[in-house]
This record gives sequence, structure tokens and C-alpha cells, in this order.
Amino acid sequence: MTIIQEVPERQTGRRAGSAAGSSPLTLADEHALLLRQVAVRAGDLLTALAADRWPARELQALVGYLRAEILRQAADQERLFPAHQEADGFARLALDHVRLRAGTDILAQAAEEGTGSRTQLATVTRDLLAQLGSHLTAEERLLALVGRPGTAPGITAAGRRHEWYPLTEGPVIDLDVLPSGQVTDAAVDRLLRLRPGEQVELRSGRDPWPVWQQIDGLSPGGYGFAYLQEGPQHWRVQVTRRTAA
Repeated sequence: MTIIQEVPERQTGRRAGSAAGSSPLTLADEHALLLRQVAVRAGDLLTALAADRWPARELQALVGYLRAEILRQAADQERLFPAHQEADGFARLALDHVRLRAGTDILAQAAEEGTGSRTQLATVTRDLLAQLGSHLTAEERLLALVGRPGTAPGITAAGRRHEWYPLTEGPVIDLDVLPSGQVTDAAVDRLLRLRPGEQVELRSGRDPWPVWQQIDGLSPGGYGFAYLQEGPQHWRVQVTRRTAA
């Protein structure tokens, strides 16, 4: 097993991926994807509660998605439209963001403590899902009024795509199923969400070295990179986010 401590000079036949690939989602498509992904995770949580089981895994999945995709997009939007923050419509959207953060915090606290009222948890989950649907609809209408119709490209931060999350969720990331030209960026986006001490395994038919190059450039020394299998047809790499010294 090869364990990389520092980044030496190394040549690879594969260049790091970029966000250039498929066309970006329109705002309407982006919203539909977000709502669908939240609904799937919320549905799993509610199913577990209905079976009288504490939904530890389902809570983590829902909270993880809400934080990484929904709240992150909310922050992106607030930075993109600062001049409109005092307008009535945008003030409502900002209030919606506050409520979504509050609901996510309640779910996160339940996930951390592992206890709580299951009835309250189900109510919070249903309310959050309904609120998100209403918020996204209102957002599309408002942005259309200021010249950002639903047919325009989505307004997430440049280079990040919501399609990445479902493909990189979990302890194993299959790089070969990621969109061509976006492999490195999608994998790095996932690695940046790792908590200190958390690990994931990268699998690919090619050396995933470009992922290491990019993540180490963003966080020098912050990640361990250990080869579990080094080709020629299959590559497996264990990536660990190191704890701060």
C-alpha cells in the first residue's frame, strides 16, 4: 500500500477535470432536482419513524444534503443579490432562508443527540419539505421579475453542480460514473465536506492522482492519500481528512 505524506513531483497521463462538460441546469431544473433529492431523504426518514425506529442514518443523510446543497445555495444567492436584500420579495426569500436554517438545526441537533420526540421530528421534516417547495416556487417567480427567468442558467456558485452530490454521497466514490470533464471537481467538492478524521474511498479505472493534486492545493497537508490498489485496471485510494495539529 502506498501512503502519500507530501506531494512529490509526479507525472500522470490524465489531466485534472474541470466543470466544463454538460450544459448547466436551468434554474427550474435545478430547483426540481433539489426538491426531489430532499423529498427522497425526507421520505426515508418518515418511513423509519412510521416503523417506530429512530432514523439515525436517515437523519444524517437529510441533514448532510440540506447543509451541503440547500443552505449552501441560499448563501450563494444572498451574495449574488445583495442590492435586492431590502426589497419585499427578496426580504421574504431571506426570511425563508432563516427558517430553513432553523429547521435544519433542529434536525441536526436530533441527529447529534440521538434522541427526541419522534412526532416533533416528523412534523419538522414535513414542514421543512413543504416550506422548501413554496420557497423555490416563490424564488423562481421573483427572479423572473428581475430578469432571471426559469429558463436562465441556475444561480449556484460557478463550478459546482447539484448533480454531483448523489454521485459522491457515501463512503465510496466511483469516479467513473461522474460526468466527463467534472470528475476531479466533483470528487474534491465531496472531500471538502469531510469532517476531521473522516474517510472515503475513491475507485476508478484510472489513477485518481489529479484529485490529490487539487485537494492538496486547496488544503496543503490537510488530507492523507493512501493507495489500496494501484492498477493497472482498477485503482482504489483511501482519503482521510486529517485533524488539525
